[in-house]
Amino acid sequence: MIDICMFPIPGCVTFPGTVFPLHVFEPRYRDMVHHCLETDTPVAICHTVKELSPGKHTDDLSEALSSNQATYRPQDVFSAGRCQLLETAPDGRLLLNVHIEQRYRRDHEVQLLPYQIHTCTPFPDRAPTRDEQTEMAVLRDKILHRLQALSYAEPDIRRAINHITTAPEWQAKSDADFSMALFGVVRFEPELMQELLEMDSAHQRLTQALALLNAVD
Repeated sequence: MIDICMFPIPGCVTFPGTVFPLHVFEPRYRDMVHHCLETDTPVAICHTVKELSPGKHTDDLSEALSSNQATYRPQDVFSAGRCQLLETAPDGRLLLNVHIEQRYRRDHEVQLLPYQIHTCTPFPDRAPTRDEQTEMAVLRDKILHRLQALSYAEPDIRRAINHITTAPEWQAKSDADFSMALFGVVRFEPELMQELLEMDSAHQRLTQALALLNAVD
């Protein structure tokens, strides 16, 4: 079990093996990031269940920098990783990357104010069956071909997909790692992304990803 600081963002689902750029301006979350950097505490970037309290309306950046916004209940399953501070602006805003490392399940609250800390348990995949192991190579190949077909008319997207297809670091990924990192490039609606994150099987994620891609016109 491990204590994790929570950064709930409506509509945001992150996956292990990805990097999430974060712009932090709220006072409580700036304090949270400094705490995480000083203590090497992971940060969870996660989708939300509901709003717990509304934020104060702000008309400009100076007000936003001195007041906290809405508070949300996070999803029970999420991904988290360590912060890398890139820049501290003169007004105190923080620019950082969160290197998403692992998936967790939320167990219980340690702290709610000024920011949330929860004790969490790693949420690993179950081991694939022999048949699933064989099928995943085929699924990966079909997913890549479908992505190439869908990205044909969009040069920027095509370059990103070609990178997945040819880059050595992508070729070297295990099926489980590929099935997670894929969703740092391919995005669906937040609720679908949350469902994918909560699947405990790489085979299931790849199967569902192919079905969703095949449904795209």
